Amino acid sequence: MKKIIIGIFAHPDDESFGPAGTLLMEAKSGTDVHLVTLTAGDAGMNPDNQADLAAVRLEEWKKAGSLIGAKSMHFLGYKDGMLSNIDMVSIGEQLIEYIMSLIAAEPADTAIELMSMDLGGVTGHIDHIVAGRSACFAFYRLREDDARFSRIRLWCLSEKYAPHLNTSWLFMEAGHPASDIGEIVDATAYQAELRAIVQAHHTQRADGDSHLRTMGDALGMNYFIVKS
Repeated sequence: MKKIIIGIFAHPDDESFGPAGTLLMEAKSGTDVHLVTLTAGDAGMNPDNQADLAAVRLEEWKKAGSLIGAKSMHFLGYKDGMLSNIDMVSIGEQLIEYIMSLIAAEPADTAIELMSMDLGGVTGHIDHIVAGRSACFAFYRLREDDARFSRIRLWCLSEKYAPHLNTSWLFMEAGHPASDIGEIVDATAYQAELRAIVQAHHTQRADGDSHLRTMGDALGMNYFIVKS
């Protein structure tokens, strides 16, 4: 049976600094992985003073997606850092239209999953919250008429790695307890590939290096809230 995963994220590095291990393993196992970014990440760090940071970040995203094994990548064209409830409606509708066109010719026994970030946006970033909620909106609307949509996995942090709330930037809730987590994926066997995926986002190297240091030997451990 064919399997498709559509990963929906706010920024070009969210999939790489998040559930890249799971996406990589799925692609290696034969799953068709498709990636969507809502924005080009044009409000991100720009240490090299790129004249067109959006274009550079989208190229970095394409490189990371190639390393993950993504079959296709789709940019929705929204402004980084400016997403809102109003955008959530149009994003949900655009996601439905895009996904329906993507899977129109797929057989009836195809298993289709969506993937995004948890409904608190993991870090509390509004763009992340919009991505996760828009992905859920699209999933439940699509599932009403199409049994091929089996589940949506929302990447989250475990309280094991984030035991306390954090206000060093935005308000970031503590990680989720084991009772919230529906699936744990161990992709630590692919740490060399995962480091390359993170480092593909060269303009965001400060965040990437911090992520690699923080995860350490746990790089590739992914936790999900699962909804069906």
